[in-house]
Amino acid sequence: MNTSVRNTIRLLWGALRALLVLTVVTGILYPLAVTGIAQAAFHDKANGSKVRADGREVGSRLIGQKWNVPGTDRPDPKWFQPRPSHGGYDPLSTGSSQLGSSDERLLKAVRKAREQVAAFNDVPAAKVPADAVTGSASAIDPDISPAYADIQITRVARANHLVPAQVKKLVHQHTEGRDAGFLGEPRVNVLELNVALRRLAEH
Repeated sequence: MNTSVRNTIRLLWGALRALLVLTVVTGILYPLAVTGIAQAAFHDKANGSKVRADGREVGSRLIGQKWNVPGTDRPDPKWFQPRPSHGGYDPLSTGSSQLGSSDERLLKAVRKAREQVAAFNDVPAAKVPADAVTGSASAIDPDISPAYADIQITRVARANHLVPAQVKKLVHQHTEGRDAGFLGEPRVNVLELNVALRRLAEH
């Protein structure tokens, strides 16, 4: 066997060994290490931040969902409503509508949505906050602003035969502040709020 053939075999064998080592390290050991750390340090988040009610999973606190009258596409007045989603809150279809702020189609849709939200909650259109009529960049935002939660309190209390002060207290309890005190905006997780609302209404 001549020298060039031996050199070629040596190079191929070296490349194969490198491939095997990298496969084991990056394909097996690294994922196992990351998974182990995630399960140990961030168990809830690593498993989807699932929310349970009445002994069953009702969703994830990371993904928004519809709160409609059963069997219809009409929002149920008994529940706090989330931000609108052009993707139907489908986590497999995330992304914005791609319409710019000056696009007449978006402006028309926002005006119509503001009128609908105002009528649904029996408040002046001027009190409807931006997140009530515009979707998030992901289309699955699970949170709403405290301002949007506030305009829904009277309607939710009336539909559940509760005192508005009870529902307002519930909203306050489920309002999260800015992360680290300065990142993001105050927010209310709709799923967790509605789960707590159901418990309150049943008592």
